[in-house]
Amino acid sequence: MIAVTGARIIRRDFVATGPVVVVTDHSDENMFNQDRDRFEDVDPNPVVAVADEPVSTFSIDVDTASYSVVRRRLEDGQLPPSDAVRIEEMVNYFDYEYALPEGTDAPFATHVEVMPTPWNADTQLLHIGIQGYDVVPEERPRANLVFLIDVSGSMGAPDKLPLAVDAMHMLVDELDPDDTVSIVVYAGAAGAVLEPTEARHARRIHNALDRLSAGGSTAGGAGLALAYDLAERNFDPEAVNRVMLLTDGDFNVGQTRDESLEDFITRKRESGIYLSIMGFGRGNYNDLLTQTLAQAGNGTAGYIDSRREARRMLVEESASSLFPIANDVKIQIEFNPARVSEYRLIGYETRLLDNADFNNDRVDAGEIGSGHSVTAIYEIAAPGSDGLLLEPSRYQPQPDLPADLGNEFAHLRLRYKRPGEEDSQLIERPVTTADAVETFEEAGDEARFSVHVAGFAQLLRDDPYLRDAAYDWSAIRDGASGLVGEDELGFREEFLGLVDRARYLDESAGQKTP
Repeated sequence: MIAVTGARIIRRDFVATGPVVVVTDHSDENMFNQDRDRFEDVDPNPVVAVADEPVSTFSIDVDTASYSVVRRRLEDGQLPPSDAVRIEEMVNYFDYEYALPEGTDAPFATHVEVMPTPWNADTQLLHIGIQGYDVVPEERPRANLVFLIDVSGSMGAPDKLPLAVDAMHMLVDELDPDDTVSIVVYAGAAGAVLEPTEARHARRIHNALDRLSAGGSTAGGAGLALAYDLAERNFDPEAVNRVMLLTDGDFNVGQTRDESLEDFITRKRESGIYLSIMGFGRGNYNDLLTQTLAQAGNGTAGYIDSRREARRMLVEESASSLFPIANDVKIQIEFNPARVSEYRLIGYETRLLDNADFNNDRVDAGEIGSGHSVTAIYEIAAPGSDGLLLEPSRYQPQPDLPADLGNEFAHLRLRYKRPGEEDSQLIERPVTTADAVETFEEAGDEARFSVHVAGFAQLLRDDPYLRDAAYDWSAIRDGASGLVGEDELGFREEFLGLVDRARYLDESAGQKTP
């Protein structure tokens, strides 16, 4: 029997693997009917003078939660709150056909292009693409997974626990026979409902999932502690060990302070256990907490708004979701003041690092999964151009660099650790005029599509840097429509529809304004 305290138990359901506890404290069962979604308040990155700060450093981010949140808001007939729009997550939602690494010396390849900016004729974009290699299925490590599922009252809506269970069914069907799954649930208290079970016994796992019901308050901290304890007791150094938390982020019993939970997970990541978080539902979704915990736990955060999104994350991209190929990946750009006077990093506001963090292997950063691509974009302005926004320094001398560096826009450095290693590796390369194109149309299709997604996100946030009024919803749609490509899963075509929805909602809101 599983002992549960802090909530009134009305029944115990039994499956072959043990009891599933259902509680009836409905104190928060109607929370999903209220719009209390929480997002971090973040301002767009500012324009920076190269003379003052020539070096920019940040952690990569392969999370995609923001795109799904934005999509759901638009499909529900609402423009998303600006804080829900994280540009890097919008851009990195899509797969990009960047070339794969040529060998196994490094887990990823870098691709750089410098192109004119479609929303500002007086600036350029420095576009960075990172493409990870695909782990050969026969060579991928075994997976040791702990599903940590929120079954509290706030998860009772159809787009929460039922969708979460459906998503886990999909994932179980993708696992190899010797992968293992454990299930922990939490409501008023936490309990293990499935001890480690090999995926060859999938029916046993499916039965345990099908017996879950929602009810009670939310002891999320206790659930995390139990899940990590179970993962540690069954830890396999040769496997990928991962806790997968499925929740709306509403922790209201026990250890609930965001800082306490973050500290707990930060300590636990040293054990080699990754954390993935999948958010569900509207009205009580705590995006701020899920992002904080995922970043602290060496993991990723996603938001599942439909069965289609669950299939994308856990079937189509299951390898990249589960199997890391590089940890603590950091990007550092040093700009050449002879060619770049000002820059701004588009997005990644919550991923900025101090420059000294780049060479410090104790500083945590993002992970890249098998086959993942990562995109980052800077907007840059040349010395003396009309694209400059800052007043020139009165006392800084003009740069006088050796002739052999005059063709460099910047120097790109990347640091990463191979999974299981503590010492980082360095990749570096200059960004030169050979990487530049004269017109935006000459840039690669994948880079241009990602730029239009970044433009769309900036327009949704009403960022102040879209200087050309002609670069509007229609321009974004027209520009992206010719870059859809094969689009086997239809996500790029879907993006065009979201642009149409945003334009309609924006125009409707404008008509209502007195």
